[in-house]
Amino acid sequence: MKKVITLLFLVTFGFVNAQEAFKGKGDIKVNVGANLQDGGSGIQGSVDFGLGENFSFGFVANYILGFDNFNGFYHGSSSAYYDAEPDFSDRFDAKARINANLSSVIGVKELDVYPGLSLGLHNFGGHVGGRYFFTDGFGVFTEIGFPIAKYGSNNDPFYHLNNQATFSLGASFNL
Repeated sequence: MKKVITLLFLVTFGFVNAQEAFKGKGDIKVNVGANLQDGGSGIQGSVDFGLGENFSFGFVANYILGFDNFNGFYHGSSSAYYDAEPDFSDRFDAKARINANLSSVIGVKELDVYPGLSLGLHNFGGHVGGRYFFTDGFGVFTEIGFPIAKYGSNNDPFYHLNNQATFSLGASFNL
């Protein structure tokens, strides 16, 4: 019972003391969290710079730490893979991105919902995310990313890493 009361207190305190999620020009947001996708999971870091009331640009990087090794033949290849692991270029992705920050549009200043587009090492894609700030400097974020156009050929078993739908969640900081 004490845990339930403590949790309710913390949630109530967080909502009562919530701060503005996106202020516009000059705003800097940093996100750090987990990146989850089919065949692997890792870390994600991003930074967004406010350019106007509802517009920002930024950068995001993902690195896959845990992954599924591959055994067998891939796409009818004559050579077999035995306990194959992805190399650095399969595990790492970096993107430049633009966002439409909609907190003032939806009328909830504590919640920043941001759809956007990104151009990265593996694909051209889109994302939809949200940030909620409990204090002026700390909040949480979640984001879903998806490829629109993929680069390269599908010729190795790890082509899909960082080149598919991803889900991220973690902490957000206001600088």
